[in-house]
Amino acid sequence: MDEHLIEHKEATFFVRVQGHSMTGFGIHDGDLLVVDRALDLADRSVVIAVVDGGFTVKQLCRIPNGILLRSGNPGQSSPKSAVNSL
Repeated sequence: MDEHLIEHKEATFFVRVQGHSMTGFGIHDGDLLVVDRALDLADRSVVIAVVDGGFTVKQLCRIPNGILLRSGNPGQSSPKSAVNSL
């Protein structure tokens, strides 16, 4: 299965989801995500980010004055955070 999911073995890791902030994207509490750090960040892609020292799963949105990390759960406030650079 690894050869189908992992393109960049040295840059790939797995993370278990805790929480409900991305259910609108089909990502649910307890899901296992395959994360490839070698991929380029694209506007509107789902990313793993470090915010206030902890990992978070959010949608990356490029905006004129920086980057917005948006929740994928309509019941949660958006934005999660805005940053000036990557």
